[in-house]
Amino acid sequence: MRRRALLTAALAAAAAHRVHAQGENAVDVALVLAIDVSRSVTDDEAALQRNGYRAAMTDKTVLAAIAGGPAGAVAVTYFEWARFEFQEVLMPWTRIATVADAQAWSDGLGAKPFQSQSWTSISGALTFGGQLLRSVPFTATRSVIDVSGDGRNNNGPDTVPIRDALVAAGVTINGLPIINRHPRFGRLELDVDQFYRDNVIGGEGSFYIVAEDFSAFSEAIKRKLLQEISGLPASRYG
Repeated sequence: MRRRALLTAALAAAAAHRVHAQGENAVDVALVLAIDVSRSVTDDEAALQRNGYRAAMTDKTVLAAIAGGPAGAVAVTYFEWARFEFQEVLMPWTRIATVADAQAWSDGLGAKPFQSQSWTSISGALTFGGQLLRSVPFTATRSVIDVSGDGRNNNGPDTVPIRDALVAAGVTINGLPIINRHPRFGRLELDVDQFYRDNVIGGEGSFYIVAEDFSAFSEAIKRKLLQEISGLPASRYG
């Protein structure tokens, strides 16, 4: 009888350990943040982008949205991109569940050096984002690629077939097009939001939010993260 009681206790302890381990591995969304650092983006504009993500990830309303999910956590990775062959992961997959997690992530991103590259390959960013999602070390309810940039795809293959393949695999792609009225190189692309609408975003609940310039980026990314983390329905034309 005592042996049976010991076995029952051992099995219960093992089950509790499995549930705890699954809880530590669970996230509500696996979120890929893909940020344009092509030559049209100045160093100051790049800093505005990066600091916008840092501020948004530690914002109290974003942290409340993270805590309010079933798992109470999200998985985030952050990379910068330019031409088709250039993608640099600055922050690998990280599970964010607490204020301390978010602050450590923000501090880590702030310490990374910056480099820009020629050309704008959204197709390269989408391809790489899909690769990152296949390697996520957490169990996620949803998979999202979040692309921000100030120009159309001008290097690498067309975005649409890549977008459609990702959507077919269950990935949601959201966009944060930036209206850059003073690019260093090339022509003004004041209709970049239309390109994102027609050629980039896709999947269940997909949407884009326009940043009217780089100074508006921080508030736009906070709104966007809130919608992506909560998973609530949002206007596609935010």
